[in-house]
Amino acid sequence: MQKLTNLTDEQLVRAYVDGNNAAFDTLLRRHQSKLFSYILRIVKNRDIADDIFQETFVKIIMTLKQGRYAESGKFGAWLTRIAHNLIIDHFRQEKSENSISTDDEDVNLLNRRDLCDENIEDLMVNDQIRTDVRRIIEALPDAQREVLMMRYYSDMSFKEIADATGVSINTALGRMRYAIMNMRRIAEENNIVLSA
Repeated sequence: MQKLTNLTDEQLVRAYVDGNNAAFDTLLRRHQSKLFSYILRIVKNRDIADDIFQETFVKIIMTLKQGRYAESGKFGAWLTRIAHNLIIDHFRQEKSENSISTDDEDVNLLNRRDLCDENIEDLMVNDQIRTDVRRIIEALPDAQREVLMMRYYSDMSFKEIADATGVSINTALGRMRYAIMNMRRIAEENNIVLSA
């Protein structure tokens, strides 16, 4: 039997589903540091990060045991996506718990800017910024656009990007650097403001 640490993530997943619990321990050790750092960077609270981290792995175990994991991409990216969704759930729950009752007559909800959702002007400005960013990204050369999309929209590391595109890490970093420089240039040339 091949040593577990030498197996790919997908091979470890198959081994775990087939009953080898040590395979899951290897997956956990392989990804726990990066995943916990990702969660902590967003929630900025170690206790909450611990809870979300544990919840992520519980969800992963359940999904694997139920045979619902589809090898459609990188296992690490799948882990991150699950954690990201749980982080969003946490913030939604936190927001609903912090709501104020309208039954309290001393609270004037109509004049509280911090309790208001974005107004129509904010929504229009943000929508225009998203549209402008999409147009700028579409104007990038294919190789730069590909790296940018993988990095910011798929949350892939530069090593993962290099592996997926068949280039060196330095080439992937260079493409990202040029993509950002080109985006700034295109925005300046077209007088596009990318902040509200």
